[in-house]
Amino acid sequence: MTDSKSSYLQIVKTTSLFGGVQFFNIVISIIRTKLIALFIGPAGMGIAALLNSTINIISGITGLGIETSAVKHISGSYKNEDLKSVSKNVSIVRKLALLTGIFGTLLTILFSKWLSQLTFGNSDHTFSFVFLSIILLMKQLSTGELVILQGLRKMRFLAKANFYGNLFGLLFSIPLYYYYRIDAIVPTIILASLSSVLFSFYYSRKVGIVKTKVSNNQLTTEGKSIIRLGIMLTFSGFLTLFSTYLIQIYVGKIGGLEQVGFYNAGFTLLNSYVGIIFTVMSTDYFPRLASICNEEEKVRTSVIQQSFMSILIITPIIILFLTFIPLIVKIIYTPKFVSIIPMVCLGILAMLFRAVSWSMGYIIIAKGDSKIFMRTSLGFSFLSLILNILGYYYYGLEGLGFSFFIYYLIHFFALKIITKKSYNFYFGSDFYQIYLICALMCIVTFSLRYLQYPFLKYSLMSLMVVISIMFVLYQISEKMELKGIFNSVINRKK
Repeated sequence: MTDSKSSYLQIVKTTSLFGGVQFFNIVISIIRTKLIALFIGPAGMGIAALLNSTINIISGITGLGIETSAVKHISGSYKNEDLKSVSKNVSIVRKLALLTGIFGTLLTILFSKWLSQLTFGNSDHTFSFVFLSIILLMKQLSTGELVILQGLRKMRFLAKANFYGNLFGLLFSIPLYYYYRIDAIVPTIILASLSSVLFSFYYSRKVGIVKTKVSNNQLTTEGKSIIRLGIMLTFSGFLTLFSTYLIQIYVGKIGGLEQVGFYNAGFTLLNSYVGIIFTVMSTDYFPRLASICNEEEKVRTSVIQQSFMSILIITPIIILFLTFIPLIVKIIYTPKFVSIIPMVCLGILAMLFRAVSWSMGYIIIAKGDSKIFMRTSLGFSFLSLILNILGYYYYGLEGLGFSFFIYYLIHFFALKIITKKSYNFYFGSDFYQIYLICALMCIVTFSLRYLQYPFLKYSLMSLMVVISIMFVLYQISEKMELKGIFNSVINRKK
């Protein structure tokens, strides 16, 4: 098998592994969201969204971005599958996770009253933030173990830790929401975090890494490279979270907590259920790209391959969502949430551009280009905030979907210019041909939504689903010779 086919196969294998796990995670998330929607309603979802957003912002600031920077640090030192080569780096990562977790917890407790006033306009939720402060420690400890598994490419352990952590978090939450309704929000968030940290520790210990003592000098000296890249990533993550936080507060001030619940529900569909595919693929993509970041042609090849697979995978997902979005919203939430459908339909088209700009954006991170990264992060976050505020001000929830689409359209073209100018990266004409076909299929499906006759509308949209799946399978087969791979597997079993 050629290197190109092997690379495509690796992308498919990793995506299949984590895609399967994430499918069950999404089912778990859907059930959890359904429980929240049924037992505490849109207003309760608004409270939960604001609490989670606040905690995520603090975590983004105090976590120093080790969830990404530590992966690069460990994978770069892991040679010939020798665990001894990374034992010291693993110990450093664990110490950093502990220290940053403690710092985040103390910071949350110290500013709990101020956080309640800023988020909700009163101090009624002060103790909620005090109790939730422990999440900062648990989240960092869990992150430390998961990045170790990712850096060592122990993908099956990583997948299991994520899956079981989410599953048991759900099982704990069901009786709490049933009996305590809105009062269960804080306990369920804490129990979900506890479940995650327990399973991340369990599967990390199965790797069998020998403990190595690390002095304070070693921690300071060798932790610098992790922290340097981490601070850069923290800055970007903080801007994104803070922008989302401000938008939620703005929507809450203008439209009330129910509108915040609708906003959160819509973007959960876009970012957590559809956008999860990017998280799945980045599990293997980032370590792979970071290891070849100084080889221009290999970087270009890797990014093109990832972009190609990303757009092929996301296209039928977009078309499926456009076709069945009324049913999806009613299943995941309740009929009260149908008002988010126009927002989601406009927003999901943005995934066409996000799939490619996401792949290009990792070039900057892999190279550790702090100047470009900082400037683009600041510029894009400001652009997102302005577009979302304007979108909601003029067109309400539907305007948020439109602003999401415009943002990723600009994001795509801006990164094309930046990566071409700075790293001589560009796509070939063969990629754009496939990209254009995928875009046309999505646009046609979106347009079919406006047909007045339901039978004709859903018949044609269902036909587009079939056409998109067949097109994607054909293109993937052309790249990897799926028939040959399938036959070789069958022959081995015989």
